[in-house]
Amino acid sequence: MTTTPDLTALTGDYTIDPAHTTIGFTARHAMVTNVKGSFNDFTGALHLDGANPALSTATLDVTMDSIDTGNADRDGHLRSADFFKIEEFPTMTFRSTKVESAGGEDYRVTGDLTILGTTRPLTIDLEFNGAAKDPFGYERVGFEGKAEIKRSEWGLTWNAALETGGVLVSDKIKLTFDISAVKSS
Repeated sequence: MTTTPDLTALTGDYTIDPAHTTIGFTARHAMVTNVKGSFNDFTGALHLDGANPALSTATLDVTMDSIDTGNADRDGHLRSADFFKIEEFPTMTFRSTKVESAGGEDYRVTGDLTILGTTRPLTIDLEFNGAAKDPFGYERVGFEGKAEIKRSEWGLTWNAALETGGVLVSDKIKLTFDISAVKSS
């Protein structure tokens, strides 16, 4: 049986540090390889309750124009009406609705993910990576997490059939989160 570490001292409000955080994704491309990308412009906040994780919350606002796969043409296509329609839907949001301990340093955060104006539930499995005071005197916490979505459930349905069978872009998208957050004073 694993036990939850004593995180009472970490209780408080935190701001996600975009300079030390990565919000990433992976999609299968042409049925043979993975394309990875990230969002480079986002804001987020955490309220941690170390004594009672169920009272913790998380919010995230992602600027969709900041999508970056390392290929300008692909990024432009992802910003277009075929995918994220950033002119109409400039932001993707996540608002937690439930936080629970999964034992030890593992947590499960469930919330509402909104893409293209469609809101659906998403559960993120998170691992607490630790807490430290950085060289500037700021209290930091770190988490890493993962989740999977079917992009079609949010209206992201563009695709192209391949001559060899299958499609150009997978429906399943893997999401990754490497989060560093600074405690508010």
